[in-house]
Amino acid sequence: MLKIIPLGGLGEIGLNMMVLDCAGTMVVIDAGLMFPEDYMLGVDCVIPDMGYIVQNKSRLKAIVLTHAHEDHIGALPYLLKEVSVPVYGTPFTLGIAGSKFEEHGISASAGLLQTIHPGDRLAIDPFVFEFIRVNHSVIDGVGIAIHTPEGLIVHSGDFKISDSTIEGMQTDTEAFIRCGDQGVLALMSDSTNVEKEGRTPSDEQVSKTLETIIRDSPGRVIIALFASNVSRIQQIVNIIGLGNRRIIFNGRSIELSVRIAKSLNLLKIPPEIEIPIDEIDDYPDDQILIMTTGSQGEPMSALARMSTGMHKQIRARQNDTVILSSKFIPGNEKAIAKIINNLFRKGANVVYEKISDIHVSGHAFKEELVMMMEMTRPDFFIPIHGEYRHLVHHARLAESAGIGRENVLLAEDGDIIEFSKGKAAIGGRVPTSRVLVDGKGVGDVGRSVLKERRILSEEGLVVINLIIDEETGFVIFGPEIVSKGFVFEVEKGHILEDSKCIILEIIEDISDMPHKAELLRRRLPGALREYFNFTIKRRPVILPFILEV
Repeated sequence: MLKIIPLGGLGEIGLNMMVLDCAGTMVVIDAGLMFPEDYMLGVDCVIPDMGYIVQNKSRLKAIVLTHAHEDHIGALPYLLKEVSVPVYGTPFTLGIAGSKFEEHGISASAGLLQTIHPGDRLAIDPFVFEFIRVNHSVIDGVGIAIHTPEGLIVHSGDFKISDSTIEGMQTDTEAFIRCGDQGVLALMSDSTNVEKEGRTPSDEQVSKTLETIIRDSPGRVIIALFASNVSRIQQIVNIIGLGNRRIIFNGRSIELSVRIAKSLNLLKIPPEIEIPIDEIDDYPDDQILIMTTGSQGEPMSALARMSTGMHKQIRARQNDTVILSSKFIPGNEKAIAKIINNLFRKGANVVYEKISDIHVSGHAFKEELVMMMEMTRPDFFIPIHGEYRHLVHHARLAESAGIGRENVLLAEDGDIIEFSKGKAAIGGRVPTSRVLVDGKGVGDVGRSVLKERRILSEEGLVVINLIIDEETGFVIFGPEIVSKGFVFEVEKGHILEDSKCIILEIIEDISDMPHKAELLRRRLPGALREYFNFTIKRRPVILPFILEV
């Protein structure tokens, strides 16, 4: 029997992680993270629950990566702190993954990182993995044909089939067709853009638009994009080669991507057009192009600091043209808008996807998703990589493409998809959840902590300092009341003074009782919360600090 167990990525965008389990051997495909949602106050990132893998780590033989995006490799350092197995990926993917190991203090021991290339076959008994080049918004991405004792499984990876102007970026449709000719038991296909009609636009369209904007810009050009989008970087380098501009890379993540891609000969930049940032003033403005990070409004990114004048070497100014060459990720719109407004205030002209064709998605639209089904001709279909609505739409698309409803397996995180003797079913579940990473803490922030943070952010904090005589119960110091994030200074006078009267009344009530300090700790929060709620409709967090002497 073959089991496929998604631990993340089927029910959300991100967290992509999947377990293959057959004949006593487990292999993990991808180990991705998700960026925190609005209610996850203070959380740095979210990773899948890896408990099932850790419990069965004696059977785990390898981790296989499809590409270098955070939602597919970001959780890898956390997984490798729990297990020790080889990690297989293409050169650029492993280059980015290796840099993450350094950040997390993980030693890349000999044999840990194993390079594969499109067209390679990798045998991990009882599996044989065949890697297939796919076109995506990051270079060196692959889909996987997985030969198992139950049949051939095709994992699309993140892909699109539209034409690419970048050498070596085209999806290998012939390889997927060969899989279909061999007979595919099941296709697992990326659902991210299933709601988009038609096909993804060609990269050529973006190149023409960027070329026009760069050519017509009177001053400096500043382009912000995802650091991993090396194919877009190459497009811009090619455009620069047609004119007289010099290019500067600024931002830690983009400098890292460029360095890795150049070392692997995946990015070709003529040495005469690239200059270091300290030479920026040696050239006229109309000969400068700066490529940077911050297209999603990250507050400490290079672009954000340029927009506020906080960048040490580059400040946005009159006649600058700023291009945000990426999609606005949902949830980032306000942060992006803030940067755009700041740039306009500095006199710059800002171009973004809502007003110009300067970005194309790396994920297949509907027509391409149907093409993948037609090329592979699977017996069973499993939609992956998407929120639940995406999975449902993709399942319906598969039915409309001729795959029987009973052969479409609509699974979610934790479901166990079982294949045996040509049949398939969802046969149970394993525990799975989202694990919150906050600083160095992994999983120590739960619902209760998030609730406390939400209350603190919305209602504020009131601290009571009080010292009483242990024998008499008389107040020696206080009550002193300190509030943070609760009321304006002009309001504190009567509200906080009146609350002291409530505290003194409670002290008087318990004057003849034992364990006065403990009684105060129990009574004060409720009484004060009730008072504040009655007077100003707020329920702050109450922290009483009571000392008996």
